[in-house]
Amino acid sequence: MSQKVLIVDDEESIVTLLKYNVELAGFQTEVAYTGREGLDKALHESFDLIILDLMLPELDGTEVCKQLRQNKVDTPILMLTAKDDEFDKVLGLELGADDYLTKPFSTKEVVARIKAILRRTNNRHSDGVQSVIKIGQLTIHPEQYEAVIRDETLMFTRKEFELLLYLAKHKGKVLSRDQLLSAVWNYDFVGDTRIVDVHISHLREKIEPDTRHPVYIKTIRGLGYKMEEPA
Repeated sequence: MSQKVLIVDDEESIVTLLKYNVELAGFQTEVAYTGREGLDKALHESFDLIILDLMLPELDGTEVCKQLRQNKVDTPILMLTAKDDEFDKVLGLELGADDYLTKPFSTKEVVARIKAILRRTNNRHSDGVQSVIKIGQLTIHPEQYEAVIRDETLMFTRKEFELLLYLAKHKGKVLSRDQLLSAVWNYDFVGDTRIVDVHISHLREKIEPDTRHPVYIKTIRGLGYKMEEPA
């Protein structure tokens, strides 16, 4: 059975172009022309991936993305925008989008991104049972996308959790921002390493006893970040 993609965009010409090329690549498609319609479909139907425009009537793409993640819908999201604006990129990815494309784009690139995102998702699901990771008072449950610290269950966006998990799996190693971008977002966001810093800040707010003096995620000046066992 072919995988199903939801296309949410209010420009009919873009929808027609995407629908034709995505179906040509072997996927089934469904379409929504407003943010509210897209949200409703994504909440009540099963999709393998969502192509989500940022600028939509009724609800914009960031709000749709935010509400989906709040409702525990972890369907991969490829966000589209006509704005070439770093804030939009950071905001979209911060809210849980998996990848980002700026209009105008080539349909070949869209299809390539869809396949890459689904390949990553399928690899995660086929990795088998992953062991629980314990670092200090932090316990990470990879299969449940859950972490507990000091008996408190923490809430994460998917990317926050994947970043935490990657840091934990490489405990004691210094990881550059570019390495983290490549590993967690699997895309070369040239000049956009701020998204890593934003997510690190969010992780510290959730796991560090004192964010001004982190004991789990250390900044290695000029190099990147390192997860450590607290002293």
